[in-house]
Amino acid sequence: MNITWDAKGYTSGFAFVHQYGEGVLDLIDAAPGSHIVDLGCGNGALSEKLIARGYRVTAIDASGDMLAQARALHPDIPFVQADATDFTLPEPADAIFSNAVFHWIDRDRQPLLAAAIARNLKPGGQLVCEFGGYGCAERVHSALECAFAARGLAYPRVFYFPTIAQHAPILEEAGLRVTYAVLFDRPTPQVGADGLKNWIHMFVKTPFEGMAADMQEAIIAEAVDSLRETLCREDGTWIVDYVRIRIKAVKV
Repeated sequence: MNITWDAKGYTSGFAFVHQYGEGVLDLIDAAPGSHIVDLGCGNGALSEKLIARGYRVTAIDASGDMLAQARALHPDIPFVQADATDFTLPEPADAIFSNAVFHWIDRDRQPLLAAAIARNLKPGGQLVCEFGGYGCAERVHSALECAFAARGLAYPRVFYFPTIAQHAPILEEAGLRVTYAVLFDRPTPQVGADGLKNWIHMFVKTPFEGMAADMQEAIIAEAVDSLRETLCREDGTWIVDYVRIRIKAVKV
């Protein structure tokens, strides 16, 4: 992944990530008792939901900090630290589930991710996933890009936000037949008067690496102010203009 997580801040302030992910679970049609992998499990909130549905769960994440948080919150769940683009299970899974993960993996590593998923699924096994799609948070990223440019700086677009037509062939090349795919807008409310500022601090890290703290805060303040009219509701709630891609595929 191309981000280092603030695990405690993520758990306390951004519960919407796993709350929205609960709807993706409904795409899994494996029988109770099936072996399900939660790939990029984060703090384990959705791993727990999978267990509540009667599945045997293996939860995988690359972040040691996230897994420490997950183990503290869910001590009975087996968590494994591994790279999503290069992991091997003791036994193939009936389904691999992933929420809000793929967009943190660089475009050139997406074929490795798809191959690892296919390799660890039984024939007929399912991939069910949701992640950022084309145009996700574009207003926020454009505002930050403008604030960077005003200072003679380039704003790196490190996020993988594909269309269905861009991502489906990667899965198909790995031997996964896409049976369902949808790209949709999901405007997402943030918590508190500083909701957008906090969102940027949590999710937009790489572009600010090596930058002095005062310049970082000035850029964020400028971007937030420029978005107040379009992304802040009358009641003061900030909205981030999320776009999601939701996919189900079957190993052939």
